[in-house]
Amino acid sequence: MEAGSTKVPASVWVVGVLALLWNLVGVAAFGMQLAMPAEALEAMPADRRAIYEAAPGWLYIFYGVATIGGVIGSLGLLLRRRWAVPVYLVALVALVLQVLASYAVTPAWSLGGAASLGFPVLLVAIAIALWLFARRMSARHILR
Repeated sequence: MEAGSTKVPASVWVVGVLALLWNLVGVAAFGMQLAMPAEALEAMPADRRAIYEAAPGWLYIFYGVATIGGVIGSLGLLLRRRWAVPVYLVALVALVLQVLASYAVTPAWSLGGAASLGFPVLLVAIAIALWLFARRMSARHILR
């Protein structure tokens, strides 16, 4: 069946728009963290500041790839392009590496423990869901 003759489910548009908005929030958070003024850093609680200060510069590469990749993957989904699938996968892998590295090289685990895993696990679950959704739409020839 040709991609042009396949009816596009409303879920593609709903998921695509929500995913784009979600990932744009991630890019905004990434930008704000990169451009954080010294006054904002000083105003942080001591434990959050310790984690922020301990994060090496290379960790932001994973953060950037994850957030920007999520935006590009969402645009690909909205444009109904098959390349959204590998882009979402790259963003997912970058996110997992970012989370693992954050806990490995900063005091995040010693300061927050298992209780601090809630949001990172949610982020990874959403990234997996978006990748699987794009894969399914590609398999159904919705993405071309």
